[in-house]
Amino acid sequence: MKDKRVFRVGPVGALMDEYERAANELKSIVVQIAQNDYDFILHPDEPDPDCHSIKNIMNHVVMAGYGYANLIRKQFGNAWQERKTSYPVDSPELACSELNLMMGHTLKTLEDKWDITEQQVLATSMKFSNGQAYDFEQLMEHAIVHILRHRRQIERFLRELGRR
Repeated sequence: MKDKRVFRVGPVGALMDEYERAANELKSIVVQIAQNDYDFILHPDEPDPDCHSIKNIMNHVVMAGYGYANLIRKQFGNAWQERKTSYPVDSPELACSELNLMMGHTLKTLEDKWDITEQQVLATSMKFSNGQAYDFEQLMEHAIVHILRHRRQIERFLRELGRR
């Protein structure tokens, strides 16, 4: 069977391809989750409310994705949108739709950056609200790993519920 994937060009394209792959892996898990498991608060004493339920985790993932795209937009002088604190992720299907919208926003963020050089990628510097500085590549790598870490968290959550 022939591999039908399309690979984007350049270092930015490679990062976006992997970001998209991570998001697709997450969606393939989330879409199969029953609504009661999706809403269930497994660790009510956890101080971080983003970790209380799969629903909260998905809101956090979507919100963070918009934050990463906004940092890139600001760095390159592009218009950005205020990110919300809450997204319509009330069901697994809605969460996957919101993740798709966030990824689409990221694609639009990068649409004029496919051809930037590796030197340009490394020459950027963006700061998170906590003061941590990242170059463009580090920020995109962080975004990819952020999704992977929360995919793992959801898999563990499902295991604790006896669903895996």
